[in-house]
Amino acid sequence: MNFHALGLMSGTSLDGLDVCYASFQKDELGKWNFQILRAVTFPYSETWEKRLRNAIHLSAEEIFSLNSEYGFYLGEKVNEFIIQYAIKNIDFIASHGHTVFHQPEKKFTVQIGDGRAIKFLTNIPVIYDFRSQDVLMGGNGAPLVPIGDELLFPEYSACLNLGGFSNISFKENGKRIAFDICPVNIVLNHFSKKLGKDYDENGDFARNGNVNPQLLQSLNSIKYYQKSPPKSLGMEWVSQYILPEFKDEDPSVILATFTEHAAIQIAEIFNRFQLDKVLFTGGGTYNSFLIERILSKTNTEICTPDKEIIDFKEALIFAFMGVLRITNEDNILSSATGSSRNHCSGLLV
Repeated sequence: MNFHALGLMSGTSLDGLDVCYASFQKDELGKWNFQILRAVTFPYSETWEKRLRNAIHLSAEEIFSLNSEYGFYLGEKVNEFIIQYAIKNIDFIASHGHTVFHQPEKKFTVQIGDGRAIKFLTNIPVIYDFRSQDVLMGGNGAPLVPIGDELLFPEYSACLNLGGFSNISFKENGKRIAFDICPVNIVLNHFSKKLGKDYDENGDFARNGNVNPQLLQSLNSIKYYQKSPPKSLGMEWVSQYILPEFKDEDPSVILATFTEHAAIQIAEIFNRFQLDKVLFTGGGTYNSFLIERILSKTNTEICTPDKEIIDFKEALIFAFMGVLRITNEDNILSSATGSSRNHCSGLLV
């Protein structure tokens, strides 16, 4: 069994659109192997970044319009990628879309980027809307990447993604559990922009800032952290529970304090579940100060893979989820999302 797939991922930190072209093979023992053949990030223009960031405030009509428009944008970028790298063989495109709303307790989650628009421009089969079915089945619709962690990266005791949010997946009592730990880049990038940079490079702002002990204690007391998994976070939650904590605090103090907060929450999970070897991926992996602060609080071994895996693991896994959808195998784990059962999700057009 051999597939060539294109995975598309747009994260909450709005760095850009990740496109990952990969091959997947299932060997005679039933183990999946993969190879990243080409991968690139298309940075969002200032206009697109603003539109996606503000999408949460749009009317229903405007959301539907943006859903179509962003779908065509994705199709254009796929065509650009195909031409740039002279790619001939793509079995299908698997698109995560861009999350605007995520409220599983109200039975809905919205990822814009209409897959039909992508197919219309590329003439390649498209799988999209991976999350909605899980939410309708009582799950969080997140995190979805644990199926890839389980089948593509089995040599690690856990996989941690440091993106807009930090999320983790690992096996406990024979079942893979997964959950969002805390916000990371969605907050750090927001306050770095106030200091003139798109992100806190190497964590330098945080390293040179002062931690506010009262603010740190208040952040660590937020009820979400006491809640048992499965659980997930969204931008609405950050707006409601995190941003109001900062009031008129200096951005450098916020960056120092929030970096320490994230390190505490992440290390606490490592220690509580006695994780010995964790694969780190996502943009936050380059935040050397955050990594230092995590290491100061745990004996867990942090494993940093090749740059391609750090940058494109989520896009890779969405391509892989598309493979499982095509082969009609479960691509969502109920132990990770909290849905009623494992299932095979994604709309195919």
